[in-house]
Amino acid sequence: MLSKLTIVIILLVSPLWIAQGQEKTGEKAAFVGAEVCGACHKTEKQGNQLGIWKESKHAKAFEVLKSEQANEIATKLGHKTPAVETEACLKCHVSGYNVAAEMKQAKFKMEDGVQCETCHGAGSEYKSLKIMKDRNESVAHGLIVHEKMEDYCTGCHNPESPTYKPFEFAAQWEKIKHPVPPSDKK
Repeated sequence: MLSKLTIVIILLVSPLWIAQGQEKTGEKAAFVGAEVCGACHKTEKQGNQLGIWKESKHAKAFEVLKSEQANEIATKLGHKTPAVETEACLKCHVSGYNVAAEMKQAKFKMEDGVQCETCHGAGSEYKSLKIMKDRNESVAHGLIVHEKMEDYCTGCHNPESPTYKPFEFAAQWEKIKHPVPPSDKK
């Protein structure tokens, strides 16, 4: 079990992990949105990442905040705003909640919940096919590839969440894993 100090550190550092991908090229990367990522990541040959995401709870995470139950939880925690407007809720339920408007491209929608860029960093600098064909080039342009995914996931899936259920990473990862098939990797 993670100590409370570890959890607090993860919660404080996770936004920095996302920002890390924005600084690698010396430019500010912008969020492009799941549909832009999905333009290439939707075929079976590519691994159907868009389809996997659309069927996941991550894709519906923002919708959850619109519920009366979410508002009751926010109120019980002392928040004065509806859950859908509360930073403590948004930080784990949407991509780009704390990003300036100019850092979000036209197709990006917070309403799409926890999207590709939550984990992989803002995609404007690495989204082109030319860059994405080369993993090293993608990383050089801001793509974040987590070496130990569980550590990143527990930034939100931890006992600090008011709706926390024990997080079994291996079982949950089976539901959302979305690798590129080996024949397409470089």
